[in-house]
Amino acid sequence: MQLEVLQRKENPLLKRVEVTFKATHKAEPTPTRDALRAFLAKELKATKDIVVIDYQASTFGRYETVGEAKVYKTKEEALAVERKHILVRNKLIEPEVKEKEAAPKPEKPAPAPRAEKAEKPAAPTPKAETPKAEAKPEAKPEKGAPRDEKKPAAKEDKKPAEKKEEKKEEKKAEKKPEGKKKEAK
Repeated sequence: MQLEVLQRKENPLLKRVEVTFKATHKAEPTPTRDALRAFLAKELKATKDIVVIDYQASTFGRYETVGEAKVYKTKEEALAVERKHILVRNKLIEPEVKEKEAAPKPEKPAPAPRAEKAEKPAAPTPKAETPKAEAKPEAKPEKGAPRDEKKPAAKEDKKPAEKKEEKKEEKKAEKKPEGKKKEAK
């Protein structure tokens, strides 16, 4: 891997040197943040713990990584000025654990209440299983019975022509009582 410093700027107010760099890495994967910090430390004649990489980006299809870094005079100044997430990325400090996440951990290791809960439902489960077993056989005949009622055997045996004749006869039967009423008037 080759490292080239593109721009170097002194910042006396924050007691640091701001650097823009380009790393060329042929036939190698994209370098890690730690590897880049080590190469920058060698190039700028500093120690690795005072080099902070702000960002690094690789372009698809190229063997180049471009980024910005800051080199402080002491580690304490870096810790005082830099944002916490950048310090965590550069592994200068450990990530903070939130209190909300830490609180549930004591609750989880308590296996004793779980064992008690498992014992209590053991007695009611046979009671719960017996009604379920009774309900299932009752449900099966109920489902079978409506199917038999839906399919009368007489209509299935008849041909479509016979069905039409029956419908005509039913219509005539409906009309006849009306006709008799008219005659009676």
